[in-house]
Amino acid sequence: MEMDDEKDQKDQTDWKGLREIDRAISENRLTSYSWKKAWADPWGRAKIITVLTLLVAFVIFVIVYDLVL
Repeated sequence: MEMDDEKDQKDQTDWKGLREIDRAISENRLTSYSWKKAWADPWGRAKIITVLTLLVAFVIFVIVYDLVL
């Protein structure tokens, strides 16, 4: 589904902001599909879990280093 920016309508109900919102909703659906597809793949799931684990470990390290040491 491709949106056409240069519509020949001079109607005031054709608001540019609504087209931008429509695109954002469409892109979010695409992003959601990509995340679901990556989570379904065993290697993709392993990568996601590894990255999140490393991120959480880094945050814990920073908190401990700043507050305790």
